[in-house]
Amino acid sequence: MTGCFEGKVAFITGAARGQGRSHAVRFAEEGADIIAVDICEQIDTVHYPLATREDLDETINLVEKTGRRIVAEPADVRDFARLQSVLTNAVDELGRLDFVIANAGIGSGLGPTQPTMHAYLDAIDVMLNGVYFTVEAALPWLLKHGDGGAIVITSSAAGFVSLGRSFNTRNPGLAGYTAAKHGVIGLMRYFATTLAEKNIRVNSVHPTGVATTMIQNDAVGTYATEHPEFAAAFRNLIPVEAIETSDVTEAMVYLCNQSGRYVTGTTLPLDAGLLLK
Repeated sequence: MTGCFEGKVAFITGAARGQGRSHAVRFAEEGADIIAVDICEQIDTVHYPLATREDLDETINLVEKTGRRIVAEPADVRDFARLQSVLTNAVDELGRLDFVIANAGIGSGLGPTQPTMHAYLDAIDVMLNGVYFTVEAALPWLLKHGDGGAIVITSSAAGFVSLGRSFNTRNPGLAGYTAAKHGVIGLMRYFATTLAEKNIRVNSVHPTGVATTMIQNDAVGTYATEHPEFAAAFRNLIPVEAIETSDVTEAMVYLCNQSGRYVTGTTLPLDAGLLLK
């Protein structure tokens, strides 16, 4: 598939590290230019370090090493006007937009202090409202060239099952994460239905745990130790603790490439058998 995205441009949120960085580099290796955003600051209800400007700079470096162009800016997906501004300037420089990877996400509410309702609101604002803002901000540019395109939303296995596994695991952050990841399935189907006539395909991917800082941090580790029913419920059937970012990236490539040209409205599990339990 070398060069399958030659002449294309991909917009990726949460691109400073983890899954977003993996997507940016892989799409660039396939010939795409990249528009990358990440918040690059901390959110109070998140008890592990979020990405920094230095992380985003490293994504820039890795993409440029492939020989492709990248426009990367700090931006909060909760800020619709900021997304519009970044996209306007980036498309002016890169010429078009073909793919949207709505990837930005957080794990809020798990930490040393008692979580508040803000953990729920932050989860919904970033991973549900932020997805809607991302797609709506990008849509004028996807429509402008008339060649269609593809949108992929990062949901989760938690888009089908609850992260709360018992009364003791009631937590506003887990509630918000579960609700947001369920909710983006509805957004995906809404956009898949309304954009099909414009030849824009829309799908969601649903990973099990991915080996990134979002789950591999002290806050999640402590919570899982203190709530063994939570940890047990999210053990994969295929004997792997967590999948790699590249596993998710390959699904993104498939859904955006010609191989997925007739795939739309699909919820694609990358769950290592978790949902069979």
